Parts: sequence; C-alpha cells; structure tokens
Amino acid sequence: MSGAVRRISALLAERDVTRPGGTTLAENERRLVAEIDTMWRTSPIRAKKPSVIDEVKTAMGVFDATMFDTFPEVYRRLDDWLLDGDAGRTTPVARPFVYLGSWIGGDRDGNPNVTAEVTRQAATLAAEHALSALETATRETGRKLTLDEAGTPASPDLRALWQRMRQLSDELVAQAAADSPNEPHRAAVLAIAGRVAATRRRDADLAYREPEELVADLEVVQASLVAAGAPRAAYGDLQKLVWQVQTFGFHLAELEVRQHSQVHAAALTEIDEKGVHGDLSDRTREVLDTYRALGAVQKRFGIRAARRYIVSFTQAPEHLAAVYRLAELAFDGTQDAPVIDAIPLFETFDDLENSVDILEAMLEFPEVQRRLAENDRRVEVMLGYSDSSKDVGPVAATLALHKAQSRIAEWAQRHDITLTQFHGRGGSLGRGGGPANRAVLAQPPHSVDGRFKLTEQGEVILARYGDPTIAARHIEQVAAATLLASAPTVEKRNAEARERFAPLAGALDETSRAAFHGLVRSEGFPQWFAQVTPLEEVGLLPIGSRPAKRGLSVNSLDDLRAIPWVFSWSQARINLAGWFGLGTALRSRGEEPGGLEELQAAYREWPLFTTLLDTVEMGLAKTQEDIAGQYLALGDRDDLAQLVLGELRLTREWVLRVTGNAWPLANRRVLGRAVQLRSPYVDALSLLQVRALRALRSKGVSEGLTVDDGEWVDGGDKDRWQHLLLLTVNGVSAGLQNTG
Repeated sequence: MSGAVRRISALLAERDVTRPGGTTLAENERRLVAEIDTMWRTSPIRAKKPSVIDEVKTAMGVFDATMFDTFPEVYRRLDDWLLDGDAGRTTPVARPFVYLGSWIGGDRDGNPNVTAEVTRQAATLAAEHALSALETATRETGRKLTLDEAGTPASPDLRALWQRMRQLSDELVAQAAADSPNEPHRAAVLAIAGRVAATRRRDADLAYREPEELVADLEVVQASLVAAGAPRAAYGDLQKLVWQVQTFGFHLAELEVRQHSQVHAAALTEIDEKGVHGDLSDRTREVLDTYRALGAVQKRFGIRAARRYIVSFTQAPEHLAAVYRLAELAFDGTQDAPVIDAIPLFETFDDLENSVDILEAMLEFPEVQRRLAENDRRVEVMLGYSDSSKDVGPVAATLALHKAQSRIAEWAQRHDITLTQFHGRGGSLGRGGGPANRAVLAQPPHSVDGRFKLTEQGEVILARYGDPTIAARHIEQVAAATLLASAPTVEKRNAEARERFAPLAGALDETSRAAFHGLVRSEGFPQWFAQVTPLEEVGLLPIGSRPAKRGLSVNSLDDLRAIPWVFSWSQARINLAGWFGLGTALRSRGEEPGGLEELQAAYREWPLFTTLLDTVEMGLAKTQEDIAGQYLALGDRDDLAQLVLGELRLTREWVLRVTGNAWPLANRRVLGRAVQLRSPYVDALSLLQVRALRALRSKGVSEGLTVDDGEWVDGGDKDRWQHLLLLTVNGVSAGLQNTG
C-alpha cells in the first residue's frame, strides 16, 4: 500500500506543478482514480505478521524509491548555495554528511525472530540493493558521456586505468570499447559499471574490494574530463554517482546489533559453567552465533557494514566488557574476532544518572583503548527516550535526558573524545517525537558539535522519506539545525538558559514525577491500563515481527514495551504518555508569586522548555476528552479515570496560559488547520473503536449473552468485533500521525 501512496502523491504533485489540461489532465485523473480504487480494495490489515526479512524489504523499498537519489540531490543543493555560479563546473565543496544505519535484522533485544542467519540475510539483501542501484547508476552515467576523443582526449591516468582494467578482463574492456567508439570516458565508465556488476555477483577476479576503490576510479575519469576542458561533464551526473558511492558504500546501511545486557550475563554464566564447547542452551549458542554473523558480514562487505553493538539496559561497566569477552569466546582463538564498538544504551532514569561513571570505567578496557587509537578517539553513546519516559514520566525524563547529555559531553571533552550522542527518539510524541530540527537546537552545549544521530522508526520512515521533496526538506532541516546547534551563540544561549532556569527545572522534575508515579504506581494500574486501551488487541495486529510484551501478561509496566505503551494511549485519544504530570507541575510553579511570569519567560528563552511545551501542545490538539472518557469508562476504576481526565484539563489550561495561545496550535496555522481537518474523520473511527472494545470487554461476546441495548451476540461476533477494531487502529494511527 505504501507504493500506492507514493504513486498518488506523484500524481497529485503533477497536477500542482504542471497544471495539466485536456487529455493530459484526463489521463492523470484516470490513473489517480485507478490508484484510489486499488487502495480501497486492498485490505488495510495484513493476513499474517511480517517476518524480519519482510521488514527489511519494506525499508529497501523506501531506499529504492527516494533515498538513493534524494541524498545526493541534497548535497547538490548545498553545493549550489556555497558555490553559486561555479557550482557544477568546479570541484564540489559539499561532502556526504548523511549516513544510514539499520536495526532491522540486527535488533534482537526481546525479538526471538532475529537470529544470526537473519542478520546475514538482512546484510546481504541491503548490499544487493545498494550494488544493484550503483550498477544501474554507473551504467546510465557512462552512456551519457558521449564526448569524442578528438575534442575531449583521455588523460594519461585514464589510459593507465584502462590498461589495468584490460589486464583484469579483455572481454570487459572490449565490450565497453565496442559500445563507445572514440569515446574513452564513456568506455571507461561502462567498464567500471561492469566491475560493479561483478562485485554484486561476487566475481573475485573483477570485483571491487571496497567502495573507496570504486570512488578512486571515478575520480580518475573526473580528473581526465577536467583536464580536457569538460568540467561540467566531470561534476554533473558523475559527481552525483561519486556522492552515492560515498554515502551508501556497498552495504547501503550499517547493520547495528542490539541485545539486552542480561542476555549477555546469562550466556557468560552458562559458558563459565559448561565451557564454550559444552552443552549450551539454544539462547547462548545464538548469542555466540551473532558474533560469527558479524564476522561474516564484515569479511564480505567491510567493517563499515556492521561494527556497532548496542547494549540495552547498560547499568554497569561489566555489561560493556561482556560484549568483548563474548566476541573472543565465539571465535575461540580460531581466527580474529570482528571489529566491534560496544555502545552503551542508557534507558532508565537511574541509568542516565550513572552514565558518566560507567563511561569512565569503560575507558579502562584494553579493547576500547585499542579502538580509540584506531578511530581517532571516537565514541558513541545511545540515550533511550522510551523507557525513561515510562519510568518517571515525560517531563522528568526530558529533563533527565538533557542533564545526562550535558554531563556526557563534558566527560568527552575532558578525555579529548569525539562524541556522537545517539538519540533513541521514536516518531511518537511520548517517545521524544516531534520536529527533529527543534530538538537538535535545544541540545546542551557541546552535545552536538556537528554530529547528530537519531532513530527513525515505523510509520515515520514512510512519512519522512516516502516522498522525495519531504525527504530532502527533512534532511536539510536536521542538517541546518546540527550546524546551528554547534554555533557559539546558540551554545551560549542554551548554557545561560539552562543555568538561569535550573531551579525551575528542579521544581518541574520533582512535581511532575510525583504526579506521574501517583498514577502508574496505583494498585492495579497495569491491569486497568489494559482494560481501558486496546493494548491486547494491538498485540494482535500483524504490523511487526517484534512481540508487544516481554512477558505473557501485563502485571507490571516493566512487562510492557514502550511502543505499545505510547501507541495504546494515543489510540484511546488521551496521549497520556506525552504529557501526564506536566499540568500539575506547571500549576504548582505558576501559582507561586511571579511563577507564571517565570514560566512564560522560560518558554520564550529556554529552547528545551519551548520544545517540550510545543510538543505537548501538539499532542493535546490530537486528544478528544469526550471520546477519551468513553475509553476510560471501560475500566472499573473511576478514581483513576478522573485522575487522568483532571490532569488532562489541567495540562491544557496551563500549557495555554504559558504559551499565550487561545487553543492548542493557535500559533501554528498550517499544522493546526491540518489537525482540525483530520479530526472529524479520526473521531468517527475512534467511536467505532470504543464501541468494538466495549463489546469485546463484555461477557456476551464469549458466552452468547446480551451485550447492551438489547442486542444479542454469539461467539462468532467476537471475530467481527475484533476485525472492526483492528481496522480502526490503522485509521486512527494514520489520522493522528506522530502520536502512534
């Protein structure tokens, strides 16, 4: 269905840009109606859950459709701005600055479907797409270089390159020469395309060993064209191809492995008891096989293809040391272990507080010291937005993350380390979502320094990268914010605001956390949460390969993954995960003498606070109190329902008082209008959903008794109610967008 959405978008863009008329307009309309008809007849619910490889293929579809061409176009536009009239006829100053990573096929934390074999397949599939795209682009670029030998002679270096390729394969150069009589640059690039094809086929005699070797050959052609007086040919499509190779390499996206620290600890305990060749459990063997898969991927596609190993719930230095020890055990001295950078993932509030102590101890590891010597003292640290928010609430988590980033940045400066902070932000508002460029500009001093890494998850990938125009704009916005965040004036502003409003931050942290804990630590809250939201039913949706819960039931919030926690609240039109506790905190501070004025000043002058309130306001605009009340009525705890609704009203009241808006998003005309236009349709779907939930929560569905309103049901109705509910889940998610 994502392909149909892209085609419809292209047809609509055609109508806006070209203003077709006559038969052209009629043809556009015919194709548009055909696509809409196909979508209408396509089931919005998968027949079965996708496999991990299915998810990889979906991501590859976005790469094929937009990313491969969009990224170099962004570099081209930057070059146009920097070089003005000289752009395209002199050496470009823009260098690739966007690189892809992927967890799909590498993230095995709580997902038993991700195995070592799946990791190998995911890496191979990504490389196949990258090499196929490069082969096609190289061949198309070569065919356009129809410059005659007489007017554009080959340089000595190009002739030497031609001879080297002749030594590799007479057949390859003979075919290229036959296709390009008296066109040496065309022949050379076509021969290069043949070598790219050989790389894809794994033909060792002709294959490039690494992408840098391919770039070197293309640059020989470029230099020859420049020397012959044809710089526009050198820095046109040929430069775009160079950028594509530099950006995607032969692997497309670095496959990043993630595993829970406790899985490593259990594996080491078992190996210590039984030995690496003993009768180990399937899970421990799989842990060791993961390292062997990393070794195989690196051997075939290079170190850049897979070297990052992320450790979920890093709570002690030993959790990082375990990564390196297991790597050595996996190969048991038979061969060198793969190159690995163990990356801590600090997720809970306590983990964030202890992060610097753990990093300090990590520096003592010989493996880390060796990597620092090899990679110019580069270190990556990942920060989790999901579990910290579920742990202490959205306000306290935002402040804790900001504080941790500042402390980690100071630690890196003390040790002369080039730091990259990896932000595990989801697309949803309860998981750090919202405009990424605003989030970058709100970061503490030296936490960015020209580098920003973040996750793009789920439906956000299609929303941000499915359309080339939106993709280019998003990349440019984040890149611009990354540059601006490193400017001395911006860093000074953030530092001064953080210091000035530190007492306010402390008060908001304490009060909001107490309010949040007052709700989620209430007796029976997890079970009530499962009653009043479609949590259980969301788990039935065949939308991803990962299980929704870590256990079999929700007896504790620890059993629940962050994504269904946020998603379920948004489906219930409450979006609680993005704001609960803020209203109480704002009122507590605002009712003090001068408190409201202080909050309003913080909103104007403190970027972190501005971003927090703007994001909450967006979430509030997508809540619907009347409908939310119907969901909350599904439970048997009126005290908790009133607590939630009271905090919702309080948060809306005080956010608007601080921002000065008459209603949520009043100062953001385009976004506010878009939400208003979608809301009636989403409201109708929500009412259907809550009706279905009411029926499913009734005994009548399973026992054949009266449900309500005198309507009789039997066992067969359960499937129909469930199907209706699952249909509405997709619609509500699409309508609410970044709250799902």
